[in-house]
Amino acid sequence: MLANKPLVSIIVPVYNAQRYLRHCVDSILGQSYRNLQILLIDDGATDASGDICDEYAAHDSRVKVIHKHNGGIASAQNAGLDAATGDCIAFCDNDDIMHNNNVEHLLMALQKSHADMAKGRWNQIGVSELPATIRSASENQQIGALTLIDDPLNAYQRVFCKTLRILGGAKTEARYFNEANWCRLYRRELWDGLRFKEGHYAQDIRMAGPLYSRMKRVVDVNEVLYYWLQEPDSVTHSQRTPAFWHDNVTAAAENFEFTLKRGIVPYRNYFGLTASVRDERRGLAGSSHVRDDDKRFVQADRLGMRRLLGKMAVSQRLVGWVLASIRKAENLAYDVLVHAKR
Repeated sequence: MLANKPLVSIIVPVYNAQRYLRHCVDSILGQSYRNLQILLIDDGATDASGDICDEYAAHDSRVKVIHKHNGGIASAQNAGLDAATGDCIAFCDNDDIMHNNNVEHLLMALQKSHADMAKGRWNQIGVSELPATIRSASENQQIGALTLIDDPLNAYQRVFCKTLRILGGAKTEARYFNEANWCRLYRRELWDGLRFKEGHYAQDIRMAGPLYSRMKRVVDVNEVLYYWLQEPDSVTHSQRTPAFWHDNVTAAAENFEFTLKRGIVPYRNYFGLTASVRDERRGLAGSSHVRDDDKRFVQADRLGMRRLLGKMAVSQRLVGWVLASIRKAENLAYDVLVHAKR
């Protein structure tokens, strides 16, 4: 059982975020739930981000700053997990906004349901929407409807197409999981012995299977509690290198195999794996500087994909292809939406 006023540790990996960092940290300091440990992990920032972190720590005892050499987001998240002393763990990206009631409502849902994790909904916003978002995020609201999910790993693999979630209604939407760690509140013990794989992209995809498989119950709060800033120049939207493509293939393959071994059909990872192999092949074909190692990775990744897909029944591969086709069309629309955000 959680205490009446448990300590919640919020981990914020920080790297060259001086433009938006204050908005992010202010939204955390302004939480209606006050018993917080705010861990700002300065991952070797080369701009003023580290100084901004220190400034906040000097004015609020709940803020702790960890300055470290640049090691990537996985390294920063791990440093935060190692330093966290809270009963519950949350994450926030350094350019996003948490709703004023984020922690309060997720914690209330976690305590009421005795779940392992509570999750809320989020909106995608452009830079021009920040002023209005900051105002709306500071307004108190009633907690949304709660839905319990008893098979999170299965839901993660099956419910991922937006079109089908809309058609399925509120209960289907509640079963939607992605790999992001923000807009979540975890019981601390879920992270015992679990750490992100450092030195690679797609660290969240690698973590999804092991993390969700530990959970017996998740509670969904039907309420927007987080605002995800869309920047076309961010790593998520702009990073396109052989290492990036290969890491995405490897992460999807690891999660695919992990899920299969637990008797669950990895439909989401079918899409992730096939899409990543396709992106890798097309990306290298359009590059003027391709190393021999990159060519070998492409060949090995294609063979690995075929081996894994061969472990699925024909009917399962057909369903996977249909879902992947829907998701591909949705992603094309999403890319247009992201680049339209200003």
